[in-house]
Amino acid sequence: MASRRVLLGTRVTVLLVTVVALLSVATGILYIGVSDPVSGPLDAYVPPGVDQAVGFTGALTGFLMLANVFGLRRGLRVAWYTTVFLLPVTAIQGLAQSSPYSYPLIVLSVLSLPFVLLNYHRFDRTIDLSTTQLAATAALVGTMVYGTAGTYRLRGDFANVDTILDAVYYTIVTASTVGYGDAIPETQKARLFSISVLILGVASFTLALGSLLGPAIEARFAHALGTMTERQLELLEDHVIVLGYGDLTEPIIEELSGSTPFVVITPDQDAAAQLNARDIAVLSADPSDEEPLHRASIEDARAVVAATNNDANDALSILTAKSLNADVRVVAGATDRENIEKLRRAGADTVISPMVIGGHLLVESALGDDDVESLAGQLSGDVDADD
Repeated sequence: MASRRVLLGTRVTVLLVTVVALLSVATGILYIGVSDPVSGPLDAYVPPGVDQAVGFTGALTGFLMLANVFGLRRGLRVAWYTTVFLLPVTAIQGLAQSSPYSYPLIVLSVLSLPFVLLNYHRFDRTIDLSTTQLAATAALVGTMVYGTAGTYRLRGDFANVDTILDAVYYTIVTASTVGYGDAIPETQKARLFSISVLILGVASFTLALGSLLGPAIEARFAHALGTMTERQLELLEDHVIVLGYGDLTEPIIEELSGSTPFVVITPDQDAAAQLNARDIAVLSADPSDEEPLHRASIEDARAVVAATNNDANDALSILTAKSLNADVRVVAGATDRENIEKLRRAGADTVISPMVIGGHLLVESALGDDDVESLAGQLSGDVDADD
């Protein structure tokens, strides 16, 4: 069941969409400048002029799909919707080209769509835009609409501006300060309008870049300090959640690293920063709270481990974990022997006391049992299990 869930899970979905995006870019670039790009079954239905844009639109669709990949990795619902829309588009573009190079694009586009549809519930995050970001988006869109409409309305005052596409082109090259010089304002009215487009374009582009780069820079600082610790946690599945961080936690992390996906939830900011520096997924939060456990996708977790130096905190964290996912397997490490039964009553399926096990091994070793010494060496890592 777990292997089937992973096979149909978000990681496979994101991987398939990534491959489709790269293929769309590659085939699009391959067909840029080809004299007869549309030669397949759709040739008779593609209007003249549109067929020449197959390469450009294919590459553009691929780049849009790559942007969607980042949205899917964050679990954004809007990325799910746009991916569902673009996958048939990439398939149709590949079908229109009908060449050996486009066949993989058609097959993977069709194959990826069911995976995206089946994982609808996993992409449930909304875009949380700030007021500044909304204002920047509105300013950018408004500038483009103003520039395009005004240029087309004044097209008689411009050289080489005859269509809406020409107006869009002129607005983009003017607002972005590129200015190729092939579309030229020829009257004072057109020059004044061009100045307004230039000023508004520079201002809106600057505002948009600031609204995007500002939060990214703040996130990097927060990440370095251990306060911004969520790393695509919403896409975790079939993983282990480690509740808390203490002396018993480090061996657990070493054992899980490289073999099993896991995430640590700890309220210790210093510990979170250190784990971040080691590229370990960690949430800086109280593991007994429901919100961080939801963020760590406890509904899809394979197991939960609670092993800190505080049995009371571990018991509270176990209670919360079991209330959110009664079927998840919970393993606890008891610091004090008398707390073993209490942790079981809290919901732990298995309770292990390192103190009890250590005492038992010491006694057996003192009585001359050489096998116990070998086992103790294996547990501590001093002796190879194959020796």
